[in-house]
Amino acid sequence: MAVTGKLVGHVEISAGPDVLHNLLRYKPHDISSISDCVHGCDLVSGQQGVVGSIICWNYTHDGKKQFGKEIIEEIDETNHKIVFKLIEGNVLEIYKAFKITFHVEPKDGKQLATWTFEFEKPHPSVPDPTSVMDLLCGIVKDMDVHACKP
Repeated sequence: MAVTGKLVGHVEISAGPDVLHNLLRYKPHDISSISDCVHGCDLVSGQQGVVGSIICWNYTHDGKKQFGKEIIEEIDETNHKIVFKLIEGNVLEIYKAFKITFHVEPKDGKQLATWTFEFEKPHPSVPDPTSVMDLLCGIVKDMDVHACKP
């Protein structure tokens, strides 16, 4: 019996919402020089930052080198939002389906970078992807520190 789930993680950021959104959308390959756990990001097909484009990430998670291939499903400039759907990779060895949404929103006078995972587990005993959330929240922190350097 498949089980669907949703997990949300927030990171308070100092950089403006456009900065991180544009980095993730137009220059994801730069993230490998910003965060130690990201080793590369390649455009597989399409144009960088365009809906329908496919991107392949190489990264380290839980001490293991891994990869993920995703398609950009949606971009919302107004809400600084990008929606990715995983189509290949190590995460899909555990989960049947996995969608990742990134957006930046103001809240209580602060800017929050928010990751939202929507996923389908093959059975209830599969854990929620909290370690993947920790990984992506850590990458956003690295991106924010980099963006705020003078």
